[in-house]
Amino acid sequence: MKLRLTQVSESGLMIYVSDQIDTALPQHITRLKDALTAQLGEVITDAIPSYTSLLLEFNPLKITTEQLIVCVNSTWDKLDQNQPTPSHTTIMLPVYYGAQVSPDLKSVAKRHNLSTAEVVAIHSQQAYTVCAIGFAPGFAFLAAVDPRIATPRHHTPRLKVPAGSVGIADQQSAVYPNDSPGGWQIIGNCPHLLFDPTADPMMPFRVGYTVKFKPIELDQFLALGGQLCVDWQ
Repeated sequence: MKLRLTQVSESGLMIYVSDQIDTALPQHITRLKDALTAQLGEVITDAIPSYTSLLLEFNPLKITTEQLIVCVNSTWDKLDQNQPTPSHTTIMLPVYYGAQVSPDLKSVAKRHNLSTAEVVAIHSQQAYTVCAIGFAPGFAFLAAVDPRIATPRHHTPRLKVPAGSVGIADQQSAVYPNDSPGGWQIIGNCPHLLFDPTADPMMPFRVGYTVKFKPIELDQFLALGGQLCVDWQ
């Protein structure tokens, strides 16, 4: 794979690894990010990986764009040729798929001519790759949703989606880390706290990690601190 590099500001360099989304890419992008930040230290002020790209924010007083481009290409060539892809880190998240927390489960099932149990089985049997983290702190974009249950976002977002809500948006799934507006199809809820600014790390996710969902019953959900939602706005 040949990189495409574009300077987006006096202190920003966008690195495009590919023009096509592939769940194998996030691990390669994370490897490049880790290698560059380890090599350049404080020269890199931020590094933001996504589905097919890596945004580097750098200190232009310590390195020129031209020097950084040479460093990026050299580092990528070494990684691409000499290092194997690291093994996956897998995060298992419990999910309660009950009606009290899944206002869209029935409609998703009806749309695809499936039972709600079949939707739950399909969703929870998939292994998802963390492709990006954004929208809100701790919000991990997970791919890819099985085509049998892939469902578009709502045309009109809800005013409040409770923390822990597990959603589908086309080929993506995600867990809302906090209460927020949102338009994803909500089919369950995860009782785990997924973003804590006082913890280290603040979230369990990292681009390139694998996430799996484990269905749990109501009593387990409540015992783990899960809360039912009676007022979907």
